[in-house]
Amino acid sequence: MIFKDKIVLVTGGSQGIGKAVSLMFAAEHSKVVINYSNSSEDAEKLVSDIKSDGGEAIAIKADVSNPTEVKEMFLKIVEKYEKIDILINNAGLAKKVSFFDITQENLISEFKLNIFSMVYCAQEAAKLMLKNGGGRIVNISSICGISGCGSVLPFSMARSGLNSFTKSLSKTLAPIILVNTIAPGFTKTRFWDDMNTKDETELLATTLTKKWVSPEDVAEACLMVAKNDSMSGQIIAVDGGYLTTI
Repeated sequence: MIFKDKIVLVTGGSQGIGKAVSLMFAAEHSKVVINYSNSSEDAEKLVSDIKSDGGEAIAIKADVSNPTEVKEMFLKIVEKYEKIDILINNAGLAKKVSFFDITQENLISEFKLNIFSMVYCAQEAAKLMLKNGGGRIVNISSICGISGCGSVLPFSMARSGLNSFTKSLSKTLAPIILVNTIAPGFTKTRFWDDMNTKDETELLATTLTKKWVSPEDVAEACLMVAKNDSMSGQIIAVDGGYLTTI
């Protein structure tokens, strides 16, 4: 797939991994729709930066865990561009909670943020893609959905479900729409801002590369799978080799 003039929606697209993905697709001359929930200032600045570099981008506010707001967001995309070519299902959030403190509210909240939102966006995107003859869906998961991560247990459960969703959806939508997942490892985002040097060193020592995954590393993987015509139903780990060490 050549990305020039493709309509790309990046959920949670104004910060962290989403920001890197938005910038990278913009650099490939795609028309980028940056979804955000609360960070309006970041989203508008990113749109401005992309336009300053000669690209095209718009920002749309929507809580993607709310199916009504998802539908409204896609109506705005159709009004502006009439279609969507690529969905990067990125929005999500991990919250640390001990196992014995998990409540029903925790579980519902984590699943709404980290898998239900992905389903809602994929549904609306797939409707448009099928109508227009094809597309790509790239879900952003986590190695926690593969290896399990006890400190963010509900998040890990949701991301494991997302990995299964990817495989099932790829069978549902192929060959018209190709669906894959990128599973980032320890990625240098705001989630880790409070980590001390000792814990950081010990964490990164569990990887083969001994360093953080960058948001740009994840964005490059998104481009790779979105471009490839022979990949669907795959879970691609971008984790510095962490999964090979466990």
